[in-house]
Amino acid sequence: MRGRHPVARAARPLRTLPTRWLMTDERQGEGLWRALERLPRGGGVIFRHYATPAIERRRLFDRVRRVAQRRGLIVVRAGERRMRGEQGVHARRGGGIVTWPAHDRREAVRGVRAGADLLFVSPLFGTRSHPGAKAIGPLRAASIARRLGVPVIALGGMDERRWRRARGLGFAGFAAIDAWGK
Repeated sequence: MRGRHPVARAARPLRTLPTRWLMTDERQGEGLWRALERLPRGGGVIFRHYATPAIERRRLFDRVRRVAQRRGLIVVRAGERRMRGEQGVHARRGGGIVTWPAHDRREAVRGVRAGADLLFVSPLFGTRSHPGAKAIGPLRAASIARRLGVPVIALGGMDERRWRRARGLGFAGFAAIDAWGK
């Protein structure tokens, strides 16, 4: 184990995982559909909508899933209830792709131990979805998941311009909410 973190493991090959991600939430409203159309083919969607009532959430998920199938996108579900057609889970153990949020090293290690295929490290920059939250910056964000053997996705105020600046730090891609809806 010399030179490796004790929880490091063989990661799923990056070529099978999206490098561009959309994080959904209620504040997108009808802008969600534009964001899904702007997300590059082969991208991923973390379907959150935590505050949406269960029946409406399931209908919305089905609609998102249909768009995703047409566009070649992967849909990962966040939240407790399983959804028909989900291709993975966010922030929990489960089948398919497992993605995990990490705001510090402890959460990154917890994600690797839970079997995460991707870590979403955030917030790199200030973001409207977490007003007032202190950004950790690209350098600190990159150090959180270093040498854990899992690809890291940059999240928090990200767009293509900021991605070009951060990608040399070891990030495998980025996720956004607002950047895809512009």
